[in-house]
Amino acid sequence: MRNNKFYKRVFLIAAGYDFILGFIFFLFYKSTYSLFGIELPDSPTYLQLSAAFVFVQGLLYYFVYLNLKRNIDIVKVGVAYKIVYVGVAFYYWAVGGLPHEMFALFGFFDLIFIGLFVLYLIDYKNIATEVRGK
Repeated sequence: MRNNKFYKRVFLIAAGYDFILGFIFFLFYKSTYSLFGIELPDSPTYLQLSAAFVFVQGLLYYFVYLNLKRNIDIVKVGVAYKIVYVGVAFYYWAVGGLPHEMFALFGFFDLIFIGLFVLYLIDYKNIATEVRGK
């Protein structure tokens, strides 16, 4: 059964996933891109800006983990954020413009998170009652 404990794990995993990706792509973008044979742009600004946003998204999922009831709106924004990433990544993967397939892999992971986040939104009334009852 999907309950408070299940969703706390979901959001802790989502937080860790985005923290790690954001951290790696912010601080180690040169070695990461080199490892996958991706050509670096002239300016790494957009890479680091994107990585910073991913890191902050992880922080937001951590806030949801800390308080499932209060932070439901963060989950709604998270669904939108992940839908946008999946859409952009899969579009460029389909037209051959994705710098590397790993970005499509991240899209598949985000599809899983979208599904879990939507389940949380569906189950929210029961989760909020469970949280309140403790």
